[in-house]
Amino acid sequence: MISVLKSGLMTTIQDTGRYGYQKDGVIVSGAMDQQAHRIANLLVGNSVDAATMEITLMGPVLEFQEDALIAICGGNLTPIIDGDSVSMWKPLYIKKGSELRFGQPKKGFRCYLSISGGFQVRKVMGSASTYLRANMGGFEGRTLEKGDQLRFGQPGSLPKDSKEQLKTLNKATPFKEASWFVGPEFTDYMKNDQPIRVMPGREFDLFTEQSKEHFFNGAFQIDSKSDRMGYRLNGTTLNLENKKDIVSEAVTFGTIQVPPDGNPILLLADHQTTGGYPKIGQVASVDLPRIAQMRPGEKINFSPISHEEAQHLLLEKEKNLKQLQRGIETKLF
Repeated sequence: MISVLKSGLMTTIQDTGRYGYQKDGVIVSGAMDQQAHRIANLLVGNSVDAATMEITLMGPVLEFQEDALIAICGGNLTPIIDGDSVSMWKPLYIKKGSELRFGQPKKGFRCYLSISGGFQVRKVMGSASTYLRANMGGFEGRTLEKGDQLRFGQPGSLPKDSKEQLKTLNKATPFKEASWFVGPEFTDYMKNDQPIRVMPGREFDLFTEQSKEHFFNGAFQIDSKSDRMGYRLNGTTLNLENKKDIVSEAVTFGTIQVPPDGNPILLLADHQTTGGYPKIGQVASVDLPRIAQMRPGEKINFSPISHEEAQHLLLEKEKNLKQLQRGIETKLF
C-alpha cells in the first residue's frame, strides 16, 4: 500500500485509455505520454496497459507501506527518496517506510510512476484511466489527495529472483537502483527546439494562403488556460478564405482545430469525441509524447509531414519499442 502525504499539483491514475465507447460520447482519456507510461510498466514487469500514476509538474509526497519495485519515466521532476536523488528510466527497489517526493522540475511536464503488480483501482468500461470532468475511473474519479491510500497487486510475470537481486542492499539504504537503464534513443525526446510534425487537416485548404504559411512557419505559445483536454495556442490568428459551416465529425488526440477567434486548439488525451471547428492539422502520432511534455508558456512550431512518412515513423518507433521490451525481459527474467 502507498499513502499519499501530499497531493501535488495534479496526480491521477491513468492507463492506455478507454476504447470502444466514443460512439456513445465517452472519451478515451488515458496517459498523456503513452511512451513513458508503457516503458515504465515494462521496467517493472507489468503489461503496458497496467495503471500508472501520472504526475504533473509538482509531484506528490508518497510513503510506501510495503516493499515495492517501481520505475519513474517521462519528464524529470527530480524524484527523491528519503532525501537522496534517484535515477529515472530504470527499475528501482524501494523499502517499506521510505518516502518518495519530487523536487524542482528540470525537463518536461509529466512523469509516470509504475509499480510491479499495478495500481489496484476499479475499472470503468474496461479502463482505470481517470476522467476528471466526469468523475470517472482512477481513484474515485479524481486527483489524488492527502490521506489517500493506494493498493497495488502482486507482480504477475516478474520472477522472485529479479526482485531479490534488487533487495540486496544495506539495511540503512531505503532504495536500490538497477545497474542498467533505458537508453537515450527512447528517453531523449523532450527537445523543444525541434518542430512538431503535422499532417494537413481535412479543412486545411479552406484557410487563407497567409494562414497556411504562418501555421507552418510561425510560432505559437501554449496558453495558461490549457489542460488535458487541449492546448490553447496563441499567436497570429488563422482565418478561412470564406466562412463555411462544418459538420461535426470525429476528432482524436493531436487534432488541431481553429475556432472562430482564429486561435488554434490542439486536442489532447481528454479531447471530446466530435468537433465542429475546421481542422487545420493532425499531429503525427510519433510526436504525441513530445506534445505531452510541453508546458503552458512554451513556444511550439509545426512542420509538415505526409501521411506516408508519419506512418513509417510510427511503425519504426513501435518496432524499436518491441526490441526494447525484449531487451528489458532479458534483464528481468
